[in-house]
Amino acid sequence: MPHPQRLTQKRRAREAGFSLVELMVVVFIMGLLATLIIVNVAPVGDRSRISKARSDIASLESALEQYSLDLYTYPNAAEGLAALSAPPPGVDAALYRQGGYVRRIQMDPWGKPYQYQMPGTRSGGRYDLFSFGADGQPGGEGPDADIGNWD
Repeated sequence: MPHPQRLTQKRRAREAGFSLVELMVVVFIMGLLATLIIVNVAPVGDRSRISKARSDIASLESALEQYSLDLYTYPNAAEGLAALSAPPPGVDAALYRQGGYVRRIQMDPWGKPYQYQMPGTRSGGRYDLFSFGADGQPGGEGPDADIGNWD
């Protein structure tokens, strides 16, 4: 007859660990939590990109206004935003601010160039400055909507 202490040790060894059902419940709960976190955090990224685009546009607008004050005009459509970082041909170098108005023209938060139209049609102003949003196409809704100086 086996020793009672050995029988108890064998039974404990056999019952140690997790059953498949217990593991499946844990995996299901972890998946549920991950889904909830992703659903709640994903829109924050879109909102922060939209906010960054608005901030960039405001900064570029300020640079365009400084350019206009110094040179008495805005860059034309052909010169575009590049005129803010280097003097375009035909501009009086004595009037152009040394070092330019911005160090470099950044891309929008979706990796596409900011759009500049002179004269402006959507802003009701002298120029339109905008990003096409997440989809990179004109128009759209939500994160795909155009973001510009008319907002």
